[in-house]
Amino acid sequence: MNRRQPPHALFYPFHLCHPETLARLLTRFATVHFRDFMALQLTPMSGVTAFQDRMGMSFPELVESGRLIQGYDVSGPLSPIVAEAIDLDLRDPVWRAQFHAALCRDRRLQRGLFEPSHAVRIGESLVPGPAALRRLMDDSFRQEDYDLARVRALSKRSVTLEEGYLFEYGLALVKTSASLVYTQTLSWAHRLQPATDSPAHFALYAQSCLRENWLRTNHLLTRVGY
Repeated sequence: MNRRQPPHALFYPFHLCHPETLARLLTRFATVHFRDFMALQLTPMSGVTAFQDRMGMSFPELVESGRLIQGYDVSGPLSPIVAEAIDLDLRDPVWRAQFHAALCRDRRLQRGLFEPSHAVRIGESLVPGPAALRRLMDDSFRQEDYDLARVRALSKRSVTLEEGYLFEYGLALVKTSASLVYTQTLSWAHRLQPATDSPAHFALYAQSCLRENWLRTNHLLTRVGY
């Protein structure tokens, strides 16, 4: 199939979007592209099980017509280039402050990282979701020094409750940053324009682009009524 004329959008940071967002994207872009679920593997002995759902399952006609493209793989071990980019985010005080503010206020970002309605295993303890989230909102976590090496180390030894919280916050940082790094690499490799309906992720990606002098094309679709 011949490639349609540009522009082409890459939805980020999630592998699914609201049907209304998809409809709006299709009015502005010739095609809309989706990654698969991001199942990161921090160490050879730790990983996340991937969900197999894709946007095309709900919109097979768009896949057939070539307007919805899916299947970009962002799972598995982190490459050295991606790992280095994650560390740049985690060491950026502006990016970290934006992340923490969003974690405290933005339900969309919270739900993308945690499931507040369910109990969460923190270290060796099972903690109610709302209580765990409230603890992670403490400003002390924003002030903690993090890099990928520290998060990997914590993943191997999160025994105490405090170490467990340090790991969960660090993992949230890594997952958020990785989703944005993959946004940049996929956009560059496939000549796509990043687009999101999440203001928090839009701002975080914009900060990374500004700091690293990446191409700053970045679209935000504000959700109203859905």
